[in-house]
Amino acid sequence: MDTAQNSLSSNILSDSESETEAEGDPDLQAQEYLDHVRSSASTQKCSLSSEMVNKLQLSSLEFLPNDVKSQMNELKKSPIGMNEGLLFLPWEVILEIFSYLDARFVQNVLPLVCRTLRDIIKDKVTWRIRTQKRVGLGYPVVHGEDFNWPAACVDVEEHLSFWTNNKKRDHFSLNSGHFASVDSILLLQEGRVCISGSRDRNVNVWDLSRLGQPDEKVLVKTLGDPPNGTHKGWVWSLASRENCLCSGSWDSSIKLWDMANDGAQFGYIRGKAAVLCLVYLPDVLVAGSYDKKVAVYDPRAAQTLVKSMKVHSSAVLSVVADDRYIISGSEDRTLVVVDRRKNHVFQRLQLDSYQLTMSYQKSHLWAGDNQGLIHVFENKAGSFQHFQTFDIGHGSQVTGLHCSLGSLYTSSTDKTIKVHIPTNPPQTLCTLEHNNVVNGVSVDGGVLAAASGAMSVEIWRLNV
Repeated sequence: MDTAQNSLSSNILSDSESETEAEGDPDLQAQEYLDHVRSSASTQKCSLSSEMVNKLQLSSLEFLPNDVKSQMNELKKSPIGMNEGLLFLPWEVILEIFSYLDARFVQNVLPLVCRTLRDIIKDKVTWRIRTQKRVGLGYPVVHGEDFNWPAACVDVEEHLSFWTNNKKRDHFSLNSGHFASVDSILLLQEGRVCISGSRDRNVNVWDLSRLGQPDEKVLVKTLGDPPNGTHKGWVWSLASRENCLCSGSWDSSIKLWDMANDGAQFGYIRGKAAVLCLVYLPDVLVAGSYDKKVAVYDPRAAQTLVKSMKVHSSAVLSVVADDRYIISGSEDRTLVVVDRRKNHVFQRLQLDSYQLTMSYQKSHLWAGDNQGLIHVFENKAGSFQHFQTFDIGHGSQVTGLHCSLGSLYTSSTDKTIKVHIPTNPPQTLCTLEHNNVVNGVSVDGGVLAAASGAMSVEIWRLNV
């Protein structure tokens, strides 16, 4: 895997220097894209790993690395007045007792009991020990000194609880809202609202608080003008920020919707090619398109286009961004990092496959490719380096990926969704099988939503 530095002048074309607007039928162009980018689905069956919890449990502290043992000893030497009762017990025994209590309860309640417990519970070593006892030393795959061990422990334990117990989740299929494949999905408002985009050219809004009622009760509305559809081409991408939603389509447009105002349209951006991926940041909207470009827009401005950058030699399939970097993956099998502050291509990684979906957490980047593999890239002082590649059992393209501190979700055209712990290598908790290709996933507030090629929206609600 080669890395090269490239200047803005040699790799980024201004909008005025770019090709003329693409012409032709957007549906035909979209179908041609599918034919050569997305291969036919294959099915691979797996079942719930019923013994996963037992496999993840470790029985002692002997597995811990020396640096953690040293920190444990230092904490034990601290003058915290362990004279009687529970606090007179060895530190390891106290941690073992705490391990039977809910992690949120331990973090929020026990520090109020006394200074001794507060000191123990506030120490990050306490949470590193607890977490790694459950999932092993392969967790996390990448972390820095500021890694949030308390939050990670809560995320890991709740994730394990939900996905190793069938009784803690409910499944719903919303089949009546679309009449073509659903290709994009997005959860809003902590999982209370679901947005779906389809090849029927519509964007639907679903009220998930009504799950269990007939589909027509769950479906709130279709955005835009219902007789004409939301867009004039397939809806391929969705993104949001606070109450603002944007949808990107094969009709080369981005539409903006105010979800706090009943989904009223408040903006329209006309591009020059199909919009395949979107990221909505506090200050800008970033779009990757079929014409090999990454465009940056300011939806608040009269002239929305800030800059258009031709940084790839083929269609831009995925994009992530923050206040410092824009990272794009393309069919040309490259990963390009643009430094927003310096306005130039900071890094270009040549890969063996193209990345269809990405999840970015500043210190590291997870990406799913067209071969069913997951790749992890580490951000070292602003330089992204390939860290590891994992085969997580998908038989074909990874179409969706969501990674948090303690969870990893992937979807594929092999008709499955896989739920993992993000360890090295990822530990698969269960596989959710479907009757058609799965085109993407979204996770928020104890809800998992999936876009289905069977014209449905699939919902799993976790019973918190």
